[in-house]
Amino acid sequence: MSNAIPAAVSACASCNSLDCNPGTCSSRNSESDSETLSVASPIETIAAPFSASADDITAATRNACKVCTPLGACLAFRGIEGTIPLLHGSQGCSTYIRRYLISHFREPIDIASSNFTEDTAVFGGASNFKTAVKNIRRQYQPEMIAVATTCLSETIGEDMNRLFHEYMSENWEEGHPQMIHVSTASYRGTHIDGFHAAVRSAVEALAVTGTRSRRINLFPGMVSAEDLRYLKQILTDFGLPYTLLPDYSETMDGESWAEYEKLPSGGTPIKAIQATGSAQLSIEFGLTLRGSKTAASFLEERFGVPYRPLGLPVGLRETDAFFELLGTASGRTVPSKYRQERGRLVDALVDGHKYVFGIRAIVYGEEDLVVGLAAFLLEIGVEPVLCASGGESGKLAEAIEAVRATPARKSAARMEIRSGVDFAQIAEQAEELKPDFLIGNSKGYKIARKLNIPLIRVGFPIHDRIGGQRVQHIGYRGAQQLFDQIVNALLERKQELSEVGYSYL
Repeated sequence: MSNAIPAAVSACASCNSLDCNPGTCSSRNSESDSETLSVASPIETIAAPFSASADDITAATRNACKVCTPLGACLAFRGIEGTIPLLHGSQGCSTYIRRYLISHFREPIDIASSNFTEDTAVFGGASNFKTAVKNIRRQYQPEMIAVATTCLSETIGEDMNRLFHEYMSENWEEGHPQMIHVSTASYRGTHIDGFHAAVRSAVEALAVTGTRSRRINLFPGMVSAEDLRYLKQILTDFGLPYTLLPDYSETMDGESWAEYEKLPSGGTPIKAIQATGSAQLSIEFGLTLRGSKTAASFLEERFGVPYRPLGLPVGLRETDAFFELLGTASGRTVPSKYRQERGRLVDALVDGHKYVFGIRAIVYGEEDLVVGLAAFLLEIGVEPVLCASGGESGKLAEAIEAVRATPARKSAARMEIRSGVDFAQIAEQAEELKPDFLIGNSKGYKIARKLNIPLIRVGFPIHDRIGGQRVQHIGYRGAQQLFDQIVNALLERKQELSEVGYSYL
């Protein structure tokens, strides 16, 4: 039997019959001689041989509510001092990830690649990998080279343990940079999965045992550079030595340079990561991470460091829980500056409550950010009618229902919670739910534009505005900024729709 793919079949444009002979078609011959022969469209050409439905074709080209796994790993690795990410795969992966990160952070970012070719994909990338490491050492002199394997190298089954062993046996010398590896095939997970996997790989490779100290390990997840700066300020004000991993607050949002820096200053020091094994406590933000193989769970299992998972501290209740835990760990009361921040936030919520109560919202993005935002919206009286994410941890609904169950957030409104969705699916449901605003990253703008409602930009990526890396989400201060932004967006929309055009509220 022939293995050739049959030619595409399309219906006659004149009589709409699949069996029509164009030369004898009465309908066609009665039309103008200038009509050209109907040619199958690209979709028909693809669909006909494989009997794919129109829905299958649409689903294959939709806009995902997630980004690729190695992108998250590259961002996490850029939050470690003196580290250069190396993607073991095709050059296109590093180009795509660089473009995506640069567009959000507005900072240059170097990501090395082993540059797979057709031959490499067949015979393996050992030679490319070794050459890439040598080039990185010569050009960057890094403290660490962090290798992430992409779809291509994962698919052909590259044995990275063997490649590491071969390379080090041939090239090891005193002062050689640390080398770690994380598996990040994009067909297995999202950018958030890659982010957490990279953090765990760094801790697994570097953490050592030691005398128990007062140090706190804080694993914040993929938050903004401004959030990271705020967290460092909080830990310092509580008088706690800490390891914040990762810390890209300076490497991805630094000062202007007189000369280009291949490896920007900043990031979590490698010595600080080594000290995570002797900390008094690990705090990890993310309710969907419970039961997962994370950095904090590894430290508890290997070194006995107690693990305290918390929700992302967005809003009053989750921030209260975070400050209470820090107070216990430090033996101090909450510093007055944060009590004042909380008081101002409560006052603002009272002032603006009449503008937001009963308002309907759609929340989308990374799973734990969606959980945190949903918790905050419920606190202020907004009804999140849809909470959606491209992530597929299987724990999104459970986490949202957990925060929703607290007395301060109880709501009788119907709420849809959906995992593993794309923006086409969110758009379809948005038309039915009729929200008053959307809150999420820039990729939801087309939905907001079509529905003619505001979009509150948070999370990653923010590509159509300046300052996405400086949006603050966490703590009382972050909640204050989000609340002001939400209320003002609703007021602006009301003004625009008013026939009077009033200027006093």
